[in-house]
Amino acid sequence: MSPLIDRKSGKRAVPIETVDVGNMAAAEARLDAAQRQWLASTGFRPKPGALAVLPGGAGEIARVLVGVDRHNALGALGGLPFRLPEGIYELSAEGVFEDRELVVLGWALGAYRFDRYRSYERKPAQLLVTPATIRALQPLIDATYEVRDLVNTPTEDMGPEHLSQAIHAHAEQHKATVREWVGDELLKDNFPTIHAVGRASHRAPRLIELTWGKASNPKLAIVGKGVCFDTGGLDIKPADGMRWMKKDMGGAAHAIALAGLVMKAKLPVRLTLLVPAVENAIAGNAMRPGEVIRTRAGHTVEVDNTDAEGRLVLCDALAYAVEQAPDLIVDFATLTGAARVALGPELPALFTNRDQLADQVIGAAELTHDPLWRLPLWRPYRRMLESYVADFANAGPSRHAGAITAALYLERFVPDNQNWMHLDTYAWNDGDRPAHPRGGEAQGLRAFFRFLSERYS
Repeated sequence: MSPLIDRKSGKRAVPIETVDVGNMAAAEARLDAAQRQWLASTGFRPKPGALAVLPGGAGEIARVLVGVDRHNALGALGGLPFRLPEGIYELSAEGVFEDRELVVLGWALGAYRFDRYRSYERKPAQLLVTPATIRALQPLIDATYEVRDLVNTPTEDMGPEHLSQAIHAHAEQHKATVREWVGDELLKDNFPTIHAVGRASHRAPRLIELTWGKASNPKLAIVGKGVCFDTGGLDIKPADGMRWMKKDMGGAAHAIALAGLVMKAKLPVRLTLLVPAVENAIAGNAMRPGEVIRTRAGHTVEVDNTDAEGRLVLCDALAYAVEQAPDLIVDFATLTGAARVALGPELPALFTNRDQLADQVIGAAELTHDPLWRLPLWRPYRRMLESYVADFANAGPSRHAGAITAALYLERFVPDNQNWMHLDTYAWNDGDRPAHPRGGEAQGLRAFFRFLSERYS
């Protein structure tokens, strides 16, 4: 069931008015005496999240007041689809916010539920909106739902082959082409680090490449870390660290959804989507600490820690993207716990080798209320990845600056003259918040789509 209904349907809707201390008196003035008495009897105060469902003369729901924080338009209605009785509502002409589309988007994002494995009797309430609002928001809603669905799906149903199926579905819809390297084909065509990470799984590692758009357009490469489950390898994670590692393909989910948005919007680019898809499993042939791998780019890398596998699968994909000399490379990855320690679960860490790119995407993040925070590529920290037997290691003994050193590792595979951006994202909500239900989450998706739309308009 869609959370939004086209106003042209002619269906009756109950108005929802957003209120805070500044406009509460005006809101009360629009009510009849019985409704004002109802507010007084229930002790309603216009605090964020407070809800008043007001009756009409015939006992029907006549109006809804919801307390909001005027600095959080996305969350204003984001908790209502399952708090309000089932039915059809609309955002009233009065209220706190000027950006009505953002408020509506929050409603739609809050209406999401992952129902693949369980059924829900309760359906979300629906919001009546204009056709123009649906046209503007539906692609973003669908892309966000896709990220959440992919991340929420357990690994048994979301392995490397399932990521491939998701990419093939986009290719079929948008008439794109797909090429894959599977299993030992990765070694044959020089993708050794992807193979090394995934070789111990019963499901073969693969690199999936989607290509779309006119060859004469600027080249855009989107890369996503597709570690469908991460045991940590022989440097095995403890149980609590492994529990949610089905979400370690969250970078791939973002890359797939962003590529879908680019194609749906028909941006004038030559798009390459690259997803190295693996399981970091444990078996007799698992990658061992101390191994040295010669990467696609020719660098030798000592495996200091088999749980620093995401940067290994990404580095061969990045090297391949660089060979195409794109205008821009963007990669997404659930790469480090250190980024969460630094910035928390709601704020992805942005790294880039261009200040102008950082300014542009952070500006887009502010406009879309899809926050990002830039961290530095502090190159003196490269010493933390030194190796005495190889060009460098994939990790080191220090726990300091883990998100930065991971980004610095990736940067070694990107030439100085190549525009590059890296997002270290959590892709997850630990609990329910308005517009952000527990589980898989799209973080930075709207910001990057806005940025790309402006760059290639």
